[in-house]
Amino acid sequence: MTSKTPIVTEMLVVPVAGYDSMEMTLSGAHGPFFTRNLVILKDSCGHTGVGEIHGGEYTCQCLRACIPLVEGQEIGRYRAILGAIHRGETPSEEDDGEGIQTLDISKLKFVVRAEWAIECALLDLLGQFLGVPLCELLAEGKQREQVEVLGYLFYVSDKGKTDLPYLDEDGSPDPWFRMRRNEMLSHEQIVEQACCLQEKYGFRNFKLKGGVFEGAYEMDTVRALKKQFPLGHINIDPNGAWSLAEAVHLCKGAQDILTYVEDPCGPEAGFSSREIMAEFKNATHLPVATNMIATNWRQFYHAAALKAVDIVLADPHFWGLEGSLRMAAILNDWGLTWGSHSNNHFDITLTTFAHVAAAAPGHPTALDTHWIWQDGQDLLEDAPKIRDGYLEVPKGPGLGVRLDMKKVMEANTLYNRMSSHDRDDAAAMQYLIPGWKYDSKKPCLVR
Repeated sequence: MTSKTPIVTEMLVVPVAGYDSMEMTLSGAHGPFFTRNLVILKDSCGHTGVGEIHGGEYTCQCLRACIPLVEGQEIGRYRAILGAIHRGETPSEEDDGEGIQTLDISKLKFVVRAEWAIECALLDLLGQFLGVPLCELLAEGKQREQVEVLGYLFYVSDKGKTDLPYLDEDGSPDPWFRMRRNEMLSHEQIVEQACCLQEKYGFRNFKLKGGVFEGAYEMDTVRALKKQFPLGHINIDPNGAWSLAEAVHLCKGAQDILTYVEDPCGPEAGFSSREIMAEFKNATHLPVATNMIATNWRQFYHAAALKAVDIVLADPHFWGLEGSLRMAAILNDWGLTWGSHSNNHFDITLTTFAHVAAAAPGHPTALDTHWIWQDGQDLLEDAPKIRDGYLEVPKGPGLGVRLDMKKVMEANTLYNRMSSHDRDDAAAMQYLIPGWKYDSKKPCLVR
């Protein structure tokens, strides 16, 4: 039988690493490096397709196990390729099915679907073959030319309190690059961070990563941000660190401050996060977003049945491109809102997020992106830009971008120099608080 679309001739899995700041979250402090895995596909027409996914050896091994299912296949049969991968999956013995209701970083690798990167690379190839942007192959095609993104704010600790090899950008001519590597813990410093980001990227809306200080302190930071940006949408994400009682106390009557609150509380007293969040909503009447309690279709069913969430941040790393947009269509039909969560990532993920969000029906909320913390470490020759608070959608075929293999191999060299490739936010925290251990109900600096 003569093939109608090109054949995948080679699948490469390339683990890569980049530099990070000492950003604080419930799970601790980001280390000096972050890791990712790239899937690079080549086809019989001479095209190259690329996808990016979370880092670590587990995900890398999952991807490499898929090579025999991808090489030699027609790109036009990408759904059948993904189906074969899904049918061949077996849950890890360590995977208890709880997902990240408590933000246990060690379980994040079980929530992430490694084949997302393969799906993206295949669609990149198919778009190049057909001569259309990737977003035109998704859902009902391109819905918008640009995608709104928010400024993702973090409390940042002092890297000088460690002997870890954090990147020093004090000599950079870029004010944001200089700022992002240094300590920012006060209300005033977070407001300054937001102002610097607005100046560079034009953000109108902001989200503060909480779960660091006591909730009352973090809400005071939110109030300071709202005072500085009275027309901006200000949100907070404590990753479920607050108890239900504390979350209600902190947020009740805060409609003039918070546009929505993301994962304010988690499981407690024998009740799941979905049940607790439903009670929070009933008590505060605030819109609730999540990327923790609806990370698969079964969890979403229960979250929707309990009316526990209004905004599902359907990260394509968890759902896949088509799964994320299937969620977007359902949410739009039901009068709810779609958005996307992010983790530390390179510009390949940034580009993919642009295409997925460009195809999302309805009125998505402004997307998360960590990329501002990694800006300048591009693995593409032509990464899309964020201007005036919007991410541009590349117009070329497929992803519409070109991989810079020299930069990719430099990032691979950095990865290979690392002694461990799995994310460990406790290691840096132990410089600040000796013997520190993760506790899903205690902000990281509260011990």
